Amino acid sequence: MAILSSRRSSAAISVAAVAGLAAAGVGLAVGGASAGTVSGSLYRDPSSAVVRWVAANPGDSRAAVIRDKIASQPQARWYANFNPSTIQSEVSSFIGAANAAQQIPVLSVYEITNRDCGGASAGGAPDLNQYQTWVSNFARGLGNQTVLIILETDSLALQTCLSTSELNARNQALTTATQTIKSGNPNAKVYLDGGHSTWNSANDTANRLRAAGVQYADGFFTNVSNFNPTSSEANFGRAVISALNGMGISGKRQVIDTSRNGGAAGDWCADDNTDRRIGQYPTTNTGDANIDAYLWVKPPGEADGCRYTAGSFQPDLAFSLANGAPNPPTTAPPTTNPPTTAPPTTAPPTTAPPTTAPPTTPPPAGNGCSAAVAINQWNGGFTASVNVTAGSAAINGWTVTVALPGGAAITGTWNAQASGTSGTVRFTNVGYNGQVGAGQTTNFGFQGTGTGQGATATCAA
Repeated sequence: MAILSSRRSSAAISVAAVAGLAAAGVGLAVGGASAGTVSGSLYRDPSSAVVRWVAANPGDSRAAVIRDKIASQPQARWYANFNPSTIQSEVSSFIGAANAAQQIPVLSVYEITNRDCGGASAGGAPDLNQYQTWVSNFARGLGNQTVLIILETDSLALQTCLSTSELNARNQALTTATQTIKSGNPNAKVYLDGGHSTWNSANDTANRLRAAGVQYADGFFTNVSNFNPTSSEANFGRAVISALNGMGISGKRQVIDTSRNGGAAGDWCADDNTDRRIGQYPTTNTGDANIDAYLWVKPPGEADGCRYTAGSFQPDLAFSLANGAPNPPTTAPPTTNPPTTAPPTTAPPTTAPPTTAPPTTPPPAGNGCSAAVAINQWNGGFTASVNVTAGSAAINGWTVTVALPGGAAITGTWNAQASGTSGTVRFTNVGYNGQVGAGQTTNFGFQGTGTGQGATATCAA
């Protein structure tokens, strides 16, 4: 994973590949009016740095807060290594797991030639011809369901090192990359670099977006790795959209990085600022017709490069961001049927669509709770989505007992605490989802090896 630290005119990044299959997160596709052009639940990467830290440090005094307020949330997967021979399979694995979970993945592409103008985040493709090869291979792994693409942070807001010819070449490269991604997956939502509200002016930003082919994209992103308030970014976004409309470019939307903008502004480096807080939790339900999503593009707790190595996960930074922040909202049960679009045909993995229907167990007639488990199985592994439904009275805390088939073993859990890894496993609620209203539903999930088909679940409150 590659993480940058965007400030007014430069960035800092550490590139570290995350290997292996990214298994699916909570298996719900939550529809409903979102106000923007995207509707559905975002994908939580079960192999992110924060998830792995929480799993490895259950006794740490900071773990519960970090688990409940950061590790439980969907965040972007960064692609910043120049690896044209393997990028298709890496993307296909990630997309396949998200599609199996019937959720929307967020991918941050950070591979443009002369990245960061040769600064702390220097790197990317050796030249723009090789960049296009990499993008073409990237696009082949995107499947055919909705994905959100954050295309090349700082590539438009930071141009001070480029000559006129280099700038023209970059603009053409971004235009071609957008068209390539759209051709590879017509359902991909592509957003170009809009900087942030305290960098370039709205008119300047709109001109840069037009030159880079925003007319072929879905819109632009702002505030990646920065700390400006959401209201300021939304106002800036409206000004950019208005300027684009004046150029005859209509229908464009904004996405805003809210991963670290819930506290004070000021010094750009979060490593040294304890007044930062996580902002709006990731969602596509923005209530704003101009904004498609609030996203966590910069994963909270990963360093900016001042006091720690850029991109490294630091639990004290994560705890500082999460401590005192409100709990995430509980997820309502889905209000629309799961999508029927077939999974991607690119390999690997060859993840099949769910072979067990989503839980439809009605609420129990009396007090207490019920549990229903749905399994998404692939060759050698599976993910499980478990719905916990309260009866005729609200519950304050629940325990779900899952009986696994022989040979199955749990390797990761989200939105619950697990006791055991095989056989009969007990799952208890975490801090933010123990209270469930009468007849209402909350959800947790887990991933494992072996065969999950045949698992059964019972609930006690």
